[in-house]
Amino acid sequence: MSADERGCKEATPATCAHNRSFLDALPFGDRQDFDDAARGFIATLPDVTFRTAEGRVIFSLEDYAFLAHEQAPDTVNPSLWRQARLNMHNGLFQVTDRIYQVRGFDISNMTIIEGSRGIIVIDPLVSTEVARAALELYWQHRGRKPVTAVIYTHTHVDHFGGVRGVVDEADVKAGHVPVIAPDRFMEEVTKENVLAGTPMIRRAMFQFGAMLPKGPRGQVDAGLGKVVSGGTVTLIPPTQSITQPIETHVVDGVEIIFQLAPETEAPAEMHMFYPGLKALNLAENATHNLHNIYPIRGAQVRDANAWAKYLNEARDRFAAKSDVVFAQHHWPIWGNARLLDYLAKQRDTYKYLHDQTLRLINHGYRSAEIAERLALPRSLAREWHVRGYYGTLSHNAKAVYQRYLGWYDANPANLNPLPPAERAKKILAYMGGAETIIARAREDFAKGEYRWVADVMSQVVFAEPDNKAARELGADAMEQMGYQAESATWRNAYLFGAHELRHGLAAPAAPGRAGRDIVRGLSLDLFFDVLGVRLNGETAEGRTIMINWVFPDSGQRYAMTLQNGALTYLAGRQAETADATITLDRATLNGIILREQALPDAMASGAVRVEGDPHKVAELFGLLDEFSMAFDIIEPRRDG
Repeated sequence: MSADERGCKEATPATCAHNRSFLDALPFGDRQDFDDAARGFIATLPDVTFRTAEGRVIFSLEDYAFLAHEQAPDTVNPSLWRQARLNMHNGLFQVTDRIYQVRGFDISNMTIIEGSRGIIVIDPLVSTEVARAALELYWQHRGRKPVTAVIYTHTHVDHFGGVRGVVDEADVKAGHVPVIAPDRFMEEVTKENVLAGTPMIRRAMFQFGAMLPKGPRGQVDAGLGKVVSGGTVTLIPPTQSITQPIETHVVDGVEIIFQLAPETEAPAEMHMFYPGLKALNLAENATHNLHNIYPIRGAQVRDANAWAKYLNEARDRFAAKSDVVFAQHHWPIWGNARLLDYLAKQRDTYKYLHDQTLRLINHGYRSAEIAERLALPRSLAREWHVRGYYGTLSHNAKAVYQRYLGWYDANPANLNPLPPAERAKKILAYMGGAETIIARAREDFAKGEYRWVADVMSQVVFAEPDNKAARELGADAMEQMGYQAESATWRNAYLFGAHELRHGLAAPAAPGRAGRDIVRGLSLDLFFDVLGVRLNGETAEGRTIMINWVFPDSGQRYAMTLQNGALTYLAGRQAETADATITLDRATLNGIILREQALPDAMASGAVRVEGDPHKVAELFGLLDEFSMAFDIIEPRRDG
């Protein structure tokens, strides 16, 4: 046990029995995935540890040496332990002729296709430092070939963040290296990372468990891979967008048929078929786990029906001509019969999830009832590649419910309930007070009723945040639930929740801010949307401000109005009665957003020119909130 794990407790007899039940329920004797994960291995690094230029460790497989043991400890679900061991395969692998992948260096894979003049890089990982090391590993064993194109399969940061580690933006701007992405890529990237970026980062601490100690009583995996690297995230905007449902292009001598698959794992996503190589790349829509229809870090709910549809179309159009299918996570499937079976079962899992949830909805079942009732048919449930290591059938069923019916279950008692803290105080009073509740909960904990204990202790904590006995018992219950979880994300969430109950808020107090390249990619419309989100409507009540914006470098003009506590704008317009006109270049705006230059300093230097009443400009910016990740989740907000 690591020093960081010493505060953690043993698995209880109930947890041990729960975890042992998986050994009989699932085909652990099937070793095909281990053969596939190792197939095509060429080389790896002696020490898979990556650092920033300043020496800070941003990713290390050395932390996971405990996974060398084949048998799962009592504190880890054996099915998740198996997945965690599979995700330890790392290094450079050959997929098929001219296609290579670097796996295990980040949560995602970097795919490399050898073209006529150089190499096509697909999805350059999360961080520039890791992407650069992955490319160097390829060059070391396959020769130093120039990068002739970069392709982003979709809009999540683990599929574009390391781009500056593999290509120089000057070569992109000069037209030497195209950057190809699905339609609406920049719009969706910036929306997801900016409008609700701060709470997503905070919530991702629970989903990925990056701040947990690594070990049998801590973080063991993230389902899709080990963990997200913590290096420098960058973005070079695409120079070419795939806009049609099916498009064929020749990229550095390689024929690629692109299939758009929007509203699936990402709002903008695409598959690729390489006919000359008989290979099918399904981005993140067919990986070796059940994926998320709703990730618990928070995001827009995805369309499980569309997900199944696009997999079905890819299977019908491309799979019969393929010898291998692979994705931007995990390992490939070889052999036409095997990949056809694999894709059919991936497709059918998402379709079953969608249709059976809706069937139960139409029978009048509520969200939580469906999540408790729904189970995959045996023909799917024993397939390792649809097990819930990342998404789960439970929270995905709730996501389908939410997509169609929203949060409200139609019971008027739930239409306008008391806020959590006030509700909790009433519950405690009705149940006889905290001491009585904790005493009863200890009895239920001894019976292994951890879900209920965690629930009821949460009520006590929300009513009495400083009640140490409730916090400790709630943490103990969450810890056992984490030990039992087959899903890596559930395990991480439970264990991180237990950590915060025991030790307090673990999130850094610094604001969650978008990276430099994300900010540069913001459209001006989205920038003004962000200002609207930051506007404190309560403080702004009763104020009216009209500001014109002029951007000489792009020729864009905006008329902005603050009225009734809402900030609105019109593109291409100027208000005749504006209080002030702000003139600045986009680069100056970027610097202000990134806090590289304060607005008053920019005005003093002349980089920002204000005509009219400068006090109105200062008044507007004085109404904007700053956001911090230091907000409570497992207890009530301390600010009331």
